[in-house]
Amino acid sequence: MYDFAKIEQKWHRKWSEQNIYNTPDNPTKKFYLLEMYAYPSGDIHIGHFRNYGVGDTVWRYLRMNGYDLLHPFGWDAFGLPAEQAAIKHGLPPREWTIKNIETGKKTIQELGISYDWDREIRTCEPDYYKWTQWVFLKLYQAGLVYRDTSTVNWCPSCKTVLANEQIIGGKCWRCDSIVEKRELEQWFIKITDYVQRLLDDLDKLEGKWPQNIITMQRNWIGRSEGGEFDFPIDGTDIILPIFTTRPDTIYGVTFMSVAPDAKIMKKILPYISTDRQNAIGEYIKTALNRTEIERSTESSEKDGVFTGLYAINPFDGEKVQIWVADYVLASYGTGAVMAVPAHDQRDFEFAKKYNIPIKVVIQPKNTQLNPDEMTEAYTDTGIMVNSKLFDGTFSTDGIGKVIEYASQKGIGRKKITYRLRDWLISRQRYWGAPIPMVHCDKCGTVPVPEEQLPVLLPQEDKVDFIPKGRSPLSDVPEFVDVKCPKCGGPAKRDTDTMDTFVCSSWYYLRYLDPHNEHQAFAQSEAKKWLPIDLYIGGAEHATGHLIYSRFVHKVLFDLGYIPKECGDEPAKRLFNHGMVLDEHGDVMSKSKGNVISPGKLIEKIGIDATRVAMLFFAPPEKEILWSESAVKGAVRFLTRVESLFGKSPQSKEIPDVNSLTDSEMVMLKSLHRTIKRVGEDTRPDRMQFNTAIAGLMEFLNILPQDFGPEHKLYYTVADNFVRLLAPFAPFIAEELNEKLGFDKNVFTRNYPKYNENLAKIDEIEIGVQINGKLRGTINISTDASQQTALELASSDSKISKWFEGKAIRKVIYIEGKILNIITK
Repeated sequence: MYDFAKIEQKWHRKWSEQNIYNTPDNPTKKFYLLEMYAYPSGDIHIGHFRNYGVGDTVWRYLRMNGYDLLHPFGWDAFGLPAEQAAIKHGLPPREWTIKNIETGKKTIQELGISYDWDREIRTCEPDYYKWTQWVFLKLYQAGLVYRDTSTVNWCPSCKTVLANEQIIGGKCWRCDSIVEKRELEQWFIKITDYVQRLLDDLDKLEGKWPQNIITMQRNWIGRSEGGEFDFPIDGTDIILPIFTTRPDTIYGVTFMSVAPDAKIMKKILPYISTDRQNAIGEYIKTALNRTEIERSTESSEKDGVFTGLYAINPFDGEKVQIWVADYVLASYGTGAVMAVPAHDQRDFEFAKKYNIPIKVVIQPKNTQLNPDEMTEAYTDTGIMVNSKLFDGTFSTDGIGKVIEYASQKGIGRKKITYRLRDWLISRQRYWGAPIPMVHCDKCGTVPVPEEQLPVLLPQEDKVDFIPKGRSPLSDVPEFVDVKCPKCGGPAKRDTDTMDTFVCSSWYYLRYLDPHNEHQAFAQSEAKKWLPIDLYIGGAEHATGHLIYSRFVHKVLFDLGYIPKECGDEPAKRLFNHGMVLDEHGDVMSKSKGNVISPGKLIEKIGIDATRVAMLFFAPPEKEILWSESAVKGAVRFLTRVESLFGKSPQSKEIPDVNSLTDSEMVMLKSLHRTIKRVGEDTRPDRMQFNTAIAGLMEFLNILPQDFGPEHKLYYTVADNFVRLLAPFAPFIAEELNEKLGFDKNVFTRNYPKYNENLAKIDEIEIGVQINGKLRGTINISTDASQQTALELASSDSKISKWFEGKAIRKVIYIEGKILNIITK
């Protein structure tokens, strides 16, 4: 094996001296390439290396194709794990975080990833979170921030609030504790003001973002169209607004279901008898210990408690029971639903369990439903019955007619609702960006003036990180006690810190201008680089970061901070990389002890062989099974490359095509076909690196055993092959480039270009079908006519026997693909 360590050390030094990764000040052919920044939990693992290696391969390919690139990196440095480490190990959060950053950064630099470290950001540094606080104030000034008391997701172990996106299977995403419900006063961002635009603009991303991400965002936003109707509660002045997507079933309502944590429960409770209040209180406590997924799944058993109250159906005046039921979610519509057991399966199961009446109001064609004989709800379309003036109306038509009638009578209206709720950003932790707000008894809640930013975290030696159910900042008088920015009187700082998703919602903008002390970023820099041309990261961020960053980008665009020519979407194209699994198909993780260290691997086989193995395993969007045999194959491949092309050519003369022998011509044509294939597979819109590398390997196999520096095509082959190899194995490619006599860095040279005539495939194999059934194949030139294809098929006895003696009615010939002969 060649001396990879010596080569890597040499080119690390030279690339550093040449500053090849620096971002140009004035790009003429710009490309903003970005991998999602890292959380500094320790050293990077092989999954990180795969992600960063994909971006690095794209950078090197584009650099050789004349692009000016911005390729930065940074650290998502705030968050719970740092505080948990402080509690567990007695390390201050900052010390733990910075130590991990330096460890990870050292490894990434050793791997030779093409990041411009002059643009590095760390979200825990004041020069970054000053501008996170500025973003918060801009949202506040735009009327998009408010404070409200609400039932929140509470992790009893972390002792903090969690957003819906931070709950996985009913458990905390960080510590796996069962999530509970608690009522707290919190800060919210009104992402719902942009909800329809976030939904509509997904159309702009079709074909550019993975379809599964677009689908997940559509479902997470969850647009529902229907009607909202006002049900008065009997004996009170309370109106219970009910949203439904099935107004055509309004006459079939026999009870109401209210979510245990719905806000309207506070209004209802005083009208409920004391004995029922106690039962309801116990039920609510039990119900809220179940996750929303458990409560709302179709298969879970439905239960509830009758309140003793009745609502009045505004359409027919009938009284219907009001129940508290756990299968209803406070986040859906108004937190209360009308129950139509004849035409909704959950309502049907609930009504059967509690002996609530069932009323049929939609009859299928040619069938008569009898509620006493029904074993399940009828949920399809049909004819409206028992619906007074709407009897005989087809149900889908009835939806609009019922809404129109309700609007005319003042008892309802057309309504659109969304699953997406406002963004809860309050966290009762120390290690986060402080919320720049002050609470004054005289002036109320007052924003910190921009010129006083950043609001700095207090020194860690003054903070007790042991969770107490409130922010650790609450117990630091030096932080809490301040003067009101408005009246100058005594006031108190807000002690919550921001969800780290706020930090990550705009980080790609700070890369544009990371040393600017006066602005988050200058418009002139935004005009140079926005939008992101290719954003690489995991699909797990689909309903979190990728929605929040789209939202914040649109707000800053609307406020004029992002120039119009940059567009209101942050990333043109999104690419999701696959995970790295061990040979048994398990996800590699530190907890399982099966994680592979890139550092140890490169010590053993080198950076280039590790890269080639990672890229050759599978397309980068697919999961890969780690395989020692594939790693060995990469080593053998590069060893052979170095052996073949690590010699100085006897001549650098490019031979005239007409002077080549037949065998030399075959080699030249194969080279140009390889240039075409590898180049097309390496493009950022394809990134099929595994097949590109396979193409390089296959080309080596056509070279004669005695191929060497004296061969007429040695220089031509070596020069082009080395440049094709460079994006995948940069160190060995750079070394071979130098041995070929080039003073210029290989990445400042042009990517190889193929000759169309030489790259053309002279003959290919196509299938021959007889009446649509494949009966054989023929070898044919790529530009052959239909008549030639027919003659070749006729001369092949294995094929011709299927149509001999039969009249040919039609011939379908798709050049270079297939011949289909249709007989009478």
